[in-house]
Amino acid sequence: MKVAALFFAIMLLAAPLLGRAAAPIAFVPLDDRPVTRQLPQMLGRIAGRTVLEPPRELLGNYLTFGEPDKIAAWLNGGPARHAGAFVVSDDMLAYGGLVASRVPGVTYADAYFRLRTLRQVRAAHRGAWIGAFGTIMRLAPTGVPSLGPAASFFAAYPLWDYLQQYANLHDPPLPSELAAAAKLRAEIGEPVLQAYLDTRARNYAVDAYAIDLTQQNTIDTLVLGQDDAGPVGLHVKEVHALQAAVQDAGVSDRVAIEPGADELGMAMVAQALARGIGWTPRIGVKYSMPDGGSYNDPLEYAPIDVAITSLIRLCGGMRDDTTPDITLYVRVPKTDAAHDAALAAAIRTDADAGKSVAFADLTFLEDRFDRQASFAETLLQSGLASKLDAYSSWNTNANTVGTALAEAVAANAGRRAGTYDSLAHKEFTFNRIVDDYAFHDYVRPQLNATLTAQGIPDHTYLLPEQAAPIAALNRDVLWNIASRILTQYAPGYHIAAMNITLPWNRTFETEIDASLAPNL
Repeated sequence: MKVAALFFAIMLLAAPLLGRAAAPIAFVPLDDRPVTRQLPQMLGRIAGRTVLEPPRELLGNYLTFGEPDKIAAWLNGGPARHAGAFVVSDDMLAYGGLVASRVPGVTYADAYFRLRTLRQVRAAHRGAWIGAFGTIMRLAPTGVPSLGPAASFFAAYPLWDYLQQYANLHDPPLPSELAAAAKLRAEIGEPVLQAYLDTRARNYAVDAYAIDLTQQNTIDTLVLGQDDAGPVGLHVKEVHALQAAVQDAGVSDRVAIEPGADELGMAMVAQALARGIGWTPRIGVKYSMPDGGSYNDPLEYAPIDVAITSLIRLCGGMRDDTTPDITLYVRVPKTDAAHDAALAAAIRTDADAGKSVAFADLTFLEDRFDRQASFAETLLQSGLASKLDAYSSWNTNANTVGTALAEAVAANAGRRAGTYDSLAHKEFTFNRIVDDYAFHDYVRPQLNATLTAQGIPDHTYLLPEQAAPIAALNRDVLWNIASRILTQYAPGYHIAAMNITLPWNRTFETEIDASLAPNL
């Protein structure tokens, strides 16, 4: 009788935790790109927990912005009412997405009242964890050519290029920069420059308000990611002022300011998955070169070791290089052949021992693409790729590392909870290998070369008649490569269905929706 009573008492105490672990996560993405919308949902499937998102049509598409007011209504109604955790993009809720956050139009008052929606969410979900992520505006506005409908977009080419150059100067400009600053101001024109500066000021005020909401316990955890910007520029004063605001508010344990943007949603979903089962992942880091941690991405303001440690915390983990649950292997630019061989050997040793291994290749922006491709091929041909808990190698350091960490945390959270979906995990890793390696290293250069040969030098915005044939070429070439990759990555599986698109009618990213099935 006493045993039964004790069991009942334990179950009563555990019930809230179990409920939160099973309840859906309501997720508002940064925009509708695959890395910001599709991948967080896939993380949930790996861990066996539903990730709910607003209908895709509410998220906008590239230069067509999302609908914040309808998203606010979604947060307070429908399936989201049953969520046990919330992960919300401030940029989508305030402005209508990342691209919308970089242009004038939305007033501070509009953004302020939209973010107050989170107070309604908190009132209706007292026990839920609410994570929010925003961006500190990058230096360049979204770059598009003066072409078709894009010609009327804010600061279309060449103005965005002039603004980027101006914003990358010291603030105030150094004596050696004064002539260049004056020339750029004249080329930009005072009305456009002032609109750009006003937009930065609005975004700073919105980020500061998000810190206030955290201090008020409306938001439990907040991260502000510095979108593409190096150590010099107009953003530096904003970063320092926001860091001071965090200290003044006494919320430094719950607010992070770090490089990155596109990976933040994935990292916070991973944190929600780990929190849901009461687990703090211990994550170790090993670099391909002895001084690897000091490498600084030109699009980020801090060395990679600082960014990685911050991303580990954002995923709900702690840095532990001695007794980790997950080991993150990081390949940095300029890794030579001998260190590449040692890296592959170390990965194999851990993987063969049954340890959880995540891999992040940071050579995308600086090394030749064929060097990144050759290491990916080594992983595939040796069978190591199939032993990884995560693979990522796209775009900035923070983008790459955040993706790899989030996937590994989701897989381990699912295993610990007994809800792990191995097929969903295979599909995620297959997606990243096909996208990060095959598309970016081989197919995207082919698409760009084809467009250039057709007299279309700008590949950031394609008219429908330009996009349709290049999307068909992308689909045909990438499908063939993906089929070959699968024979190496998961030889016991086949592609049951796959849809490949260029979701923003540009060549910067592709969307791959692949379903795998075991061979019979």
